[in-house]
Amino acid sequence: MSTDSGIPASTRTIKASEFKAKCLKLMDEVAESGEEIVITKHGRPVSRLMPYREKPKSLFGRGKGMIEIHGDIVEPLDVEWEAELGLLDGK
Repeated sequence: MSTDSGIPASTRTIKASEFKAKCLKLMDEVAESGEEIVITKHGRPVSRLMPYREKPKSLFGRGKGMIEIHGDIVEPLDVEWEAELGLLDGK
């Protein structure tokens, strides 16, 4: 359920003047509890104080520098394959 302003009813809201007076204490509370606080001016939400969460690191590029390529990886190998040797035909 949410209020008329679109803020969920369970979300804590405070006036901007109260936030100004208690901002350091409120930041500590948010860091400990993990819950956000919506800051209002004249009854309308203007900002949101929420705990900082680091974004998970992307999997893209994770192996960078871990693999070393030797030789040409594009040219075909000089190896005869089973199909070329006739091994797949049961011969």
